[in-house]
Amino acid sequence: MFRNIFVAPMVKSSSAVKLGLAVSTAAIAIVCAESAVADDIMATKAAPTSSSASSAYDWTGFYAGGHLGVAWGSSNWTTPNGPSGSIDLFQTIDTFDEAGSFFAGFQGGYNYMLPNRMVVGAEADASFPAWPNLAGISIGGTSTFTAPTLGAESYSETVLSSGTVRGRIGYAPGNWLFYATGGFAWTYDQLTLTQLASGATASPFLWRLGWAAGAGVEAPVAPHWTARLEYLFTDYGLSSATFPITAQRFDSDFLLQELRAGLDYQFDNDTAPAPLVTKAPASPNSDNINFHGQTTFTWQGYPAFRSPYEGAQSLPGGGEGRETFDATLYAGIRPWQGAEIWVNPEIDQGFGFADTHGVAGFPSAESYKLGADYPYARVQRYFIRQTIDLGGDTQKVDADINQFAGSQTANRLVLTVGKFAIVDIFDTNKYANNPKSDFLNWSVINAGTFDYAGDAWGYTYGAAAEWYVDRWTLRGGVFDMSATPAGGADNAPAYGLDPTFDQFQLVGEIEERHQLWGQPGKLKITGFLIRGRMGSFQDALDLSTATGLDASDALAAVRTYQSRPGVSLNLEQQVSETVGVFARAGWADGDVEPWDFTDIDRSAEAGVSITGKQWGRPDDTIGVAGVVNGLSPVHIAYFNAGGMGILIGDGELPHYGLEDILETYYSYALTSSTKVSFDYQFIANPAYNADRGPVNIFAGRVHWQF
Repeated sequence: MFRNIFVAPMVKSSSAVKLGLAVSTAAIAIVCAESAVADDIMATKAAPTSSSASSAYDWTGFYAGGHLGVAWGSSNWTTPNGPSGSIDLFQTIDTFDEAGSFFAGFQGGYNYMLPNRMVVGAEADASFPAWPNLAGISIGGTSTFTAPTLGAESYSETVLSSGTVRGRIGYAPGNWLFYATGGFAWTYDQLTLTQLASGATASPFLWRLGWAAGAGVEAPVAPHWTARLEYLFTDYGLSSATFPITAQRFDSDFLLQELRAGLDYQFDNDTAPAPLVTKAPASPNSDNINFHGQTTFTWQGYPAFRSPYEGAQSLPGGGEGRETFDATLYAGIRPWQGAEIWVNPEIDQGFGFADTHGVAGFPSAESYKLGADYPYARVQRYFIRQTIDLGGDTQKVDADINQFAGSQTANRLVLTVGKFAIVDIFDTNKYANNPKSDFLNWSVINAGTFDYAGDAWGYTYGAAAEWYVDRWTLRGGVFDMSATPAGGADNAPAYGLDPTFDQFQLVGEIEERHQLWGQPGKLKITGFLIRGRMGSFQDALDLSTATGLDASDALAAVRTYQSRPGVSLNLEQQVSETVGVFARAGWADGDVEPWDFTDIDRSAEAGVSITGKQWGRPDDTIGVAGVVNGLSPVHIAYFNAGGMGILIGDGELPHYGLEDILETYYSYALTSSTKVSFDYQFIANPAYNADRGPVNIFAGRVHWQF
């Protein structure tokens, strides 16, 4: 579960027009703000000048980028000699579930600017909708009707992916490009027909082909970078699909409207936008706009292992292979001194083993608790960070992912508010914290007992404060929990966050920085307290014994508002220029069910990280780590009674054993920005079950970032 414009936590409106106007206003504001900031940057690099044709932006060249948008529309459907209806394709956007009719995607193309500043070009794009809501819909909708002789039925359609190939023509006065666009469009959708009485369902897939037309405006915001706002209308015409379960044919059209905000990287133009008016110089070497990105592909597999029996949440004994893919944009702007606004849209795809079940220390933090065959869009982080300098030595900071270049004082106060991962700030470790570049196992990159708040992807709303003074840092924060604990009667993973904030988590951390034998190191103590409706294992076992109720159902029945605490210790220590060691140990209250992370009550780990400088490969890294995870006695009894947890549950646990994990990886640098990793994990007693395993897991990973 890998865990940087702050917005209100939830958007709920039935009006696509209102939402479109809101997105338009926000996007225009961002473009204008970025253009103004870029003017400041340019003012520091050259003497003040006025706008002229000679300094206007040259749009000729190839470009590639990404977009984020909202869609709405309708689909009218008929059946021969039967019912007909219409589907509203807009789904309410709910940021607590990260569901609704928004999408993200990629585009690329070529522009050619004529001497009169007319611009012609061609572009292709692909878009992917948000994670579908609990009804399985993203961009799409459902109709319920009664068919003659067949009774009540529901018919739905949802977009899985879409794209266009379009021409562009426009005019570029000064730095702005105004354009019209049109061409071919396609979408790949899933239809579903369900007979409500019997529950019989069929879900065929449908290609729709059509045309798209629209208009947009684009402007440079930084060297190589331009921002755009674009509207598209798409008509996919009439298509037909026949459902074999009822022999019904549905004829339907599909009209879609989209409003998109996007960024493009111009490969052939590194000119900063020219200032439109004379400005006073800004601070030298200011970094006020920041764009970074990454993409990671991971494949994991394991051969068959000893497995005399399996339960609902067991790791399959016959062997399995799974892959995951993600691509993330990290976009930031500095609106005022010390402030940073970050937004991280992301496209994800893939699954963990057994839909992320079967091992408490799960072997891939690149997989989430929910997965999908087709790529889907999320906005994983959007937050504002304010840094207040309090004096001390000045330190240089380089630009990086969710980090601006500049300087900061040793003593400072940092405030972060919005949506992000708690482990972006707490329980970090230089050598074991990032599954995109170092270790993969959940209980290696963070303390296995750290039951940090987060949705099924590990992100939550909250606020954190960090006070840096001398060699110490104090951190504290409050965060929203998921709506329900991740385990329980329905065995459903934590999906959405609690919109009431009634269930929350407090997190605190003390960090000490030191020199040991002339080498830097850090020691951290992290504590958490969850307040929410959780079940106690002993109460569940007592109820199950008295009534015969299933242990998981009994746990759900005894949930009451109470607390669950935990604490962990985190050490990182550089030994030499090329060698670093790390260790973590943690404890969490094992009498109360875990909420959001995983089923671990006791954990200890240690490891080493070695860079390849001594064998001529300074950007390569070798890592080795060992972890031991355990449960409390009453937690063991709960699993032995057939209970299900967040990730594990074999149906019984007659022979408990500590879950022992060994992980090692080698990261090979193809270039400074592209790395290929090979990872191996040995897991003894998966899910604490001495009757099953051991498991040998092999992985390959490709990671690129800029």
